Amino acid sequence: MADALALYVHWPFCVSKCPYCDFNSHVRAAVDQPAWRDALIADLRHEAMETGRRRLGSVFFGGGTPSLMPSATVAAVLAEAEALWGFASDIEITLEANPSSVEAARFGDLAAAGVNRVSLGLQALDDAALRFLGRAHDVAEGLAALDTAQAAFDRVSFDLIYARPGQPLAAWLTELERALAFGTEHLSLYQLTIEPGTRFATEAAAGRLTLPDGDAGADLFEATRGALTAAGLPAYEVSNHARPGAESRHNLTYWRYRDYAGVGPGAHGRRGGVATMRRRKPENWLAAVVRNGHGIEAADRLTPAERVTEALVMGLRLAEGVDLARIAMVGEQPIARLIDLGMVDRLAALGLVAIDDRRLTVTEGGMPVLDAILREVVAKAVAA
Repeated sequence: MADALALYVHWPFCVSKCPYCDFNSHVRAAVDQPAWRDALIADLRHEAMETGRRRLGSVFFGGGTPSLMPSATVAAVLAEAEALWGFASDIEITLEANPSSVEAARFGDLAAAGVNRVSLGLQALDDAALRFLGRAHDVAEGLAALDTAQAAFDRVSFDLIYARPGQPLAAWLTELERALAFGTEHLSLYQLTIEPGTRFATEAAAGRLTLPDGDAGADLFEATRGALTAAGLPAYEVSNHARPGAESRHNLTYWRYRDYAGVGPGAHGRRGGVATMRRRKPENWLAAVVRNGHGIEAADRLTPAERVTEALVMGLRLAEGVDLARIAMVGEQPIARLIDLGMVDRLAALGLVAIDDRRLTVTEGGMPVLDAILREVVAKAVAA
C-alpha cells in the first residue's frame, strides 16, 4: 500500500499541564465544538485539494487530549476524510488517550465513531513513578482504563517510560513482565529524556534530578529489547515493539518517509516533497482557517538533500533500515554521492551497521548509539 496517504489530526487541548511538555497555553475549560469541527473539516478539504484523491491507509488523532474530543467530532472528521480520499479496506484509525476513568468512559462511543486502535499513555506501573512524572492517574485507574480499552477496540498499545531516576534494572524488568502479562499487541517503551524549558530541565539544572548514566542507560535499553523479543514483541523501531503484523502502520508512514497530511493547530505534514506546518496557537489557527480556508503557516519545498537527511534520520530508526534505491531516488543522485560509503564500511566492520546492494540497517549492537551513527551517515547527505 505504498501509494496510501496517512492523515494526522491534531487536537491541541489539554485538561491539565504536564511537567514535560509546553502546552500551558492549550489548557481549556471549554471548547466551541461546532466551530472546531467546522475548522478541522475545512483544513481537511484544503489538504485534499493539495494531495489529490489518494486512499488513506491510516488516521491518527493526537496532540493534547484527543480522547476528550466529542465522538460526534471524530465521526464527522472521519466521514469527511473518507469522502475526500477514500479509505483502504484495512484502514488503521488510532487515537491517543490518557488512562483516566473520565476518558475510558468514552471509549465505547469513540469506537462506534470509527476508531479501531488506541494508544494509551500509562507511562508507569508504579504509583511513585507516576507522581514523579506528573500524571493525574494512579496505577489502578490506568489499568482499569486499559481493561476498558481492550474491550472497546480491536487493537491496543500502551507506553511506558523507563531509565527513571534511581530505577534499578531488576525493578524495570519486573515492571516489564507485568506489562507483558496484559497481552497487548504493541508496546512503546521510551527512555526518559529531559527537554529544555520543562520542569524536569529546571530540576536537573538545580541538581535535584539525575538520570542513569550512559552505561546504565545502555544496560536498560539492551535488557528491554531482549525481554520483549523473548516475549514475541521484537523491536521494529528503536522504541517500539509489536507482535509481527501489529506494528503501527501510521508511524511506519513517518519512519518510511511516505506522505502524510497534517491538520489542526501545530500539525506538521509531508506531501510531494513539501513540508507543511500549521499555526500552533489554537486561536491563531482557527482565525487562519476562517480567513484562508486552511491553517497553514508555512509550506516549504524541501531540497533533495533535506529530503535524504529526513529519510535517513527516520528510516535508520527501523529494524528494517532504509532502501538504498529509494534514498537515491529521493536525493536525485547516486547513493555514493549521498552516503559516505567508506564510513559505512568502517561502521559495518565494528558491527554497528549492515549494508548490502539493497538496504542499510543499524544492527542490534548499533541501536544504543544510533544518534552517533546518524551523525556519521547523514553528514554527506547534508553536504550534497
